[in-house]
Amino acid sequence: MAMLTRNDKILCGTYAVIALIALVATWWNNIGFFTTESTSLIDFFQSGYVNYASSSLTNDLLLFGLAAFVFMVVEARRVGIPKVWIYLVLSAVIAVSVAFPLFLIRRQLVLAAERSPNPSTTY
Repeated sequence: MAMLTRNDKILCGTYAVIALIALVATWWNNIGFFTTESTSLIDFFQSGYVNYASSSLTNDLLLFGLAAFVFMVVEARRVGIPKVWIYLVLSAVIAVSVAFPLFLIRRQLVLAAERSPNPSTTY
């Protein structure tokens, strides 16, 4: 098990709080949409483009999501995070604002493990 520094713990805690708030914030509205307006995914996505403001936010989210996907894949390969596809699927199915902080927690844990000395080689 990696020895987490105080900064690691603060970062992981911050990411976890963001993921939890994002889960509630996104799914509160998702459930509201699907229970009152429509059950169609097409309607859901079209609703993101009903005016200039919502179109701007939708485009911003989609492009951030694309950048996050690229970052997660590249960074997972760089630091050795297996099964990065799980975070990509969670981004599409749950919310990128939930999956990305979860990925960042995993990344921080992997980086902390790399910093920690291996007990079998320490005398």
